[in-house]
Amino acid sequence: MLKSVAVIVVPNFSMFEFGTACEVFGIDRSARGSGVPAFDFRVCTPYPGNVPMKSGLSMTVGLGLEATKDADLVIMAPYGRDDELPEPVLEALRAADARGAWVMSICSGAFALARAGLLDGRRCTTHWHYSGQLAAEHPLVQVDENVLYVQDGNIISSAGTAAGIDACLHLVRVELGAHVAAAIARDMVVPPHRDGGQAQFIDRPMPTCGSAPMEKLLRWMVENLEHEHTVNELAARVHMSPRTFARRFRSETGATPAAWLNSQRVLRAQELLESTDLTIDEIARESGFGHPVLLRHHFARVLDTSPQSYRRAFRGQLARVG
Repeated sequence: MLKSVAVIVVPNFSMFEFGTACEVFGIDRSARGSGVPAFDFRVCTPYPGNVPMKSGLSMTVGLGLEATKDADLVIMAPYGRDDELPEPVLEALRAADARGAWVMSICSGAFALARAGLLDGRRCTTHWHYSGQLAAEHPLVQVDENVLYVQDGNIISSAGTAAGIDACLHLVRVELGAHVAAAIARDMVVPPHRDGGQAQFIDRPMPTCGSAPMEKLLRWMVENLEHEHTVNELAARVHMSPRTFARRFRSETGATPAAWLNSQRVLRAQELLESTDLTIDEIARESGFGHPVLLRHHFARVLDTSPQSYRRAFRGQLARVG
């Protein structure tokens, strides 16, 4: 049973992401009749006293890392990922893992878990801005940049900013049930579960290329997504042989023509789902997929959600704002 939660903060920690853990676990909701227990919530640091935040503010923390020794959940708050971590922090994380406690990182807090050796051979995530650095520095760690959070055994890692809420609510759901997670989410005015992953929230502008002819071709392809494009036809437009074109296209875009087209069609479908009332069939045609089955397939593969769920999440928000 999840009863006690200890959050570790170090200098240069991120206020908002730290606040997501405080909001889920640090508020006593036990008297509200929703079945949510009062958590024994602790904030601790290796050197108690005044701890500066990234925002320029600071917080006085009175507890040392002894607060983690019997906690059911130890959370590593995000911090400056290139900063040196005090060895006692790494030892506290290792000790929590060794005794079978839940260990969670929010955003760049994953770097602390990786430096403690807790993520070797495990799958994890962090903010998509940092995923390449985490993977490069820790080759034994399986970094997935396309999800909001990952649970691998007793280790939970979350992506950037608000994904910390998703990870915390996931753990509440696992430990205390969906009704408790839903009650906390309702109190926070957030969904108890979000479909999809970070890929939904990453802007993917059309890449520029090293050659003007290829860049011109890419723009033409985007303007004509509703048409089929064979390698032979595309090669002819830039006066190359199909073999040379395929090689040049991959070197300049990082993808095959078919894969690049599908990614642009998904982007176009996202725009139409957000900004129009077109049906799924119409959007499939307008975006170049032709058939809704293909639209759903590529949408799920790239964004890990369905067109309908995406529209509910984003179109609904726009409608309420308007």
